[in-house]
Amino acid sequence: MVSLTPIVIDGHSFTAVTVRLPRTTLLTVSNENGYIMCGALDVDLLNTQLHERKILAGRAVGVKTIDQLLKAPLESVTHEAIRLGIHEGMIGEQALLKMV
Repeated sequence: MVSLTPIVIDGHSFTAVTVRLPRTTLLTVSNENGYIMCGALDVDLLNTQLHERKILAGRAVGVKTIDQLLKAPLESVTHEAIRLGIHEGMIGEQALLKMV
């Protein structure tokens, strides 16, 4: 099952996507500039093989719901995210606001 949910943080719109798969759930919250995602995100791949795309993203591990993803500290972030002031340990919601 896939669910899409609009989310507003401090007046800014984002889209939350939940994809339920066998034995796992993929979670992401995004806007037109970037996204945060659950542990399935391969930040190393984005920073190395896809670096020319300048993907703005962060990864939180151990989350099982969108609310947890928003409240969790980011475990890793892309180089592009670092350029915007997003860093490891930053809460998901705070990182999203920097992507506006």
